[in-house]
Amino acid sequence: MTDSGTAATGKTNSTSTATPSTPPNTPQHAALAGAVRAVSGMTLLSRLGGLIRDVMLIHVFGATAIGSAFLAGFTVPNTFRRLFGEGALSAAFLPDYAATDKSDPAAAQRFASLTVALMLLITGAITVVAELALLLALWLSPPNPERELMLTLVMLMFPFMPFICATAILGGMLQVHGKFAAASSGPLILNGFIIATGAWHLLHDTTGGRGTAYALGIATVLSGLTQALWFAWLLKPHVKWTRAFQDAAPRVRAMFKRMVPVLLGLGTLQINTLMDTLIASASIWLGPTVLGQPYPLNDGSTVLLTAASRLYQFPLGVFGIAVATAVFPMLARFANEPDRFASTLRRAVRLSLFIGLPASVGLVLVRDQAMGVLFRFGGRGMTAEEVGHAALVLAGFAPGIWAYSLNHVFTRTFYARGDTMTPMKIAVATVGLNFLLNITLIWWLREAGLAWSTSIAATVQCVVLAVVCRAKFNVSVIERAAVLGVLRLILITTLMGTSVWAALRFMPGGTGWKHDATNLAVACTLGASVYIALAVLTKAPEIRWIMERRTQPTANTPR
Repeated sequence: MTDSGTAATGKTNSTSTATPSTPPNTPQHAALAGAVRAVSGMTLLSRLGGLIRDVMLIHVFGATAIGSAFLAGFTVPNTFRRLFGEGALSAAFLPDYAATDKSDPAAAQRFASLTVALMLLITGAITVVAELALLLALWLSPPNPERELMLTLVMLMFPFMPFICATAILGGMLQVHGKFAAASSGPLILNGFIIATGAWHLLHDTTGGRGTAYALGIATVLSGLTQALWFAWLLKPHVKWTRAFQDAAPRVRAMFKRMVPVLLGLGTLQINTLMDTLIASASIWLGPTVLGQPYPLNDGSTVLLTAASRLYQFPLGVFGIAVATAVFPMLARFANEPDRFASTLRRAVRLSLFIGLPASVGLVLVRDQAMGVLFRFGGRGMTAEEVGHAALVLAGFAPGIWAYSLNHVFTRTFYARGDTMTPMKIAVATVGLNFLLNITLIWWLREAGLAWSTSIAATVQCVVLAVVCRAKFNVSVIERAAVLGVLRLILITTLMGTSVWAALRFMPGGTGWKHDATNLAVACTLGASVYIALAVLTKAPEIRWIMERRTQPTANTPR
């Protein structure tokens, strides 16, 4: 097989005996599979915890103004967690740390020590300024209980930000030292604190009030401190912190210059999510009318948006971001080895599509059943009408899951080659497109308009990143022969979706939680069984790639 890297150098990969559409199995591919499994396993636990957390919060507050106020207040620090914890800060820091640790571990420790110290200082100062600004906003804004509660909750939870920024750097270091599972354990701590606090209030029947919201806010901040201390303890065998880090200053300055474009380039989805939340909660900020017109969203819109977001972010986090997280250190190491760089990128793309495509189709098909099962259990949570609205929001988010996943892979591809500006420029344009679609579509589709805007913008971003990646680095994201492999994934996804649609259509009619749970179980079991069976029958190599071990032969196995 000859890829763009070999074409550029005039060399061929003499160890490859693969058919053109199947990249050769090499030690780095087995390492990628192992890292994906480790990150996916830990992320699965954290996403399950996040799902339980959000279900519990909606059962605690319902689709009420207090629930929207808490979720909007929580979104601000949680956006920092997703931006930094899921890659932006660590993506700016990790390539230098990985390269330096490979050649001079002592210099890498000085670099890390100065980075953590400066990050705590800068984010601490930002927190103080933000707290003063929020306090001034509280003092100057007209009396409004819901708005005052939202601002107070943002103030309460903002100190979460410095802790989670430090945790992001420490998590990147753990990845470099091969501790992928440990580096993905932070969200487990966050979810654990919030679930424990919410469960206590549920058991004592003290839900839905301001006191509950404040208690959950305090739990959020304490979870951030705990994560930072836990990661620092895990790094003790690998890192000796030092104050003698003056020689690391030039490298740290260069890293911080890269951080802003990385933040924008990698955090597009999170910025769009924050924008969606602010628009959804505008009725709390601005009142029921905008420019003299009734605002199409209400005080419960943030709750509906959050409920749907959790469902589409589940497969994205468990596998999509896991692939990108695992592949990034490898791309950084192979940045100057065109053959290995290209084959690692292509494998990451196909693994992302292998999960992203069926997840997109499947969630659209089971949207009503999934929302009903999760958010109407036990007589608490949403009404039937609210579940219907939330299902429409999920139908807008779900078609973009494959694009959200690939955007993380493509953006890290640019960072691995030292280019942070190109993804940033594309990201800024994407955020602008999302905003224009938001303020247009909400007047016809209400909350679902926010979801469709996010999906459309992510798809456009994905296509542009892929095209620019090929033009800039002379790397074909999917080589010509592998197009057949992608078409195969589309075909088996279509057949899987058709079988699930037919099963749901002919299931006995009914209403209620048990009916939704039965239909959801049947649809998920059938969909997974059909997809895996078809993948095996058509000899889709992605299943084998996921299961690869480091000990397996480097020669390509037959398809």
